[in-house]
Amino acid sequence: MTKWVADEMPDLNGKTAIVTGANSGLGYEITKALAAKGAHVVMACRSMDRARDAESRIERTVDDPSLSIMELDLADLSSVREFASAFESEYDRLDILVNNAGVSMPPYSTTADGFELQIGVNFLGHFALTGHLLDTITATSGARIVSLSSGGAHLGSIDLGSFRGDEQSYSRWSAYTQSKLAMSQFAVELQRRFNRDGNDTKSFAAHPGWSDTNLPRHSPVAIPDFVLNRVSMPAEQGALPTLYAATDPEAIGGAHYGPDGFLEMSGYPELATLPSGVKDRQTAKRLWTAAEELTGVRYPSENADTTTVSEPAEA
Repeated sequence: MTKWVADEMPDLNGKTAIVTGANSGLGYEITKALAAKGAHVVMACRSMDRARDAESRIERTVDDPSLSIMELDLADLSSVREFASAFESEYDRLDILVNNAGVSMPPYSTTADGFELQIGVNFLGHFALTGHLLDTITATSGARIVSLSSGGAHLGSIDLGSFRGDEQSYSRWSAYTQSKLAMSQFAVELQRRFNRDGNDTKSFAAHPGWSDTNLPRHSPVAIPDFVLNRVSMPAEQGALPTLYAATDPEAIGGAHYGPDGFLEMSGYPELATLPSGVKDRQTAKRLWTAAEELTGVRYPSENADTTTVSEPAEA
């Protein structure tokens, strides 16, 4: 792959997209880039004030963008349900869903439904959101779902018992890497199901490498600025793997995309190395079953043999 940049995205006029966490960081850059190519972007955000500020900034830099703001709190499953209902009452298509919003290594806290915050927001909230919107997505020809993972997924493991963990056993890093591995497993399993059902919807995972965003602000490890400046890249560039997966005709469903540089920390979109945990089908199935039970959101049943479905692509 050549050094792919956002200018290479196809014309998106007539397309409708949702970007969660669209008011800052990667979500802001993804929203701005999609809008610049003509997509109507629904900015799904927890804070309406920050969303309106982001909308105003995009309007100052993009010529006549088509944007709307809708409230979404991924830490509250009732908010997720209400968002999906409100969206489907207004729109009859969804071409691109970017499951971007997330939290990274905060002090211990829980969601409105009692889940550890990182697994609750990063994974379970997006699992529920995608499930609620699935009928609209799959009815839209060529729709795409991109779920944000992380290089940290390579170090993650799934412990279903920790989803309703306690403060004494809480590890910020373990909870974060688990949530991102769960997002990777979700993206791949979702593609398997689309393949099984003969649906042309594509599901991807993408990670931004080491991008300069405010996401790691709770990290317990202080990283000197001179180190960050050498290994990180601007959020605008970190958004490229997601934008490639969301729009490029050559993107492979079920694949992971990330930067092509050293240790996938920076660079331009390329097939990324699959976290080893993604290949554990039994854990992926247990994760899926648990997510349905915990969120109350049911996907079409996996009632067919998927052993013939091709495995996801990797670098």
